[in-house]
Amino acid sequence: MGQLQFSPPPPQAELLHVWVLNSQEELRGLRLALQQALSDYTSTAIERLADVPDRMVLVATELATNAIKYGRPPTEVRLLHTDDQFVVEVVDGDVSTVPELVDTRPVNAGGRGLLIAQSFSLNVGWYATETTKNVWAAFPMRPEP
Repeated sequence: MGQLQFSPPPPQAELLHVWVLNSQEELRGLRLALQQALSDYTSTAIERLADVPDRMVLVATELATNAIKYGRPPTEVRLLHTDDQFVVEVVDGDVSTVPELVDTRPVNAGGRGLLIAQSFSLNVGWYATETTKNVWAAFPMRPEP
């Protein structure tokens, strides 16, 4: 098991949306709302983003699932942006645990959300406040060449 990079998201990131989740049943609604938010924000540019929105939705779902299953409610999913990146940040109230990369479990055992986030994003990190644990992943606003 490895540890995730301890750092906040880019400091210039501005908040676009927040979704509060209390159960896994709300994940479907999150996926739809996140796709819609990305579509609204980028309007016609969404076609130029290639598979970035799909990757963002998958990573947000994986991180939110981890927070709902293992964290302390409520779970918040935040969509932020900088001049050239989107950031998905998932927040829960369990400050007693450190996110760990699990790469030795059997595939069907779960616990691979952070590995998926690392594979599908530009950067992944985490930080804690006095009351929250925050895990984030950054994505390009424009398709990679």
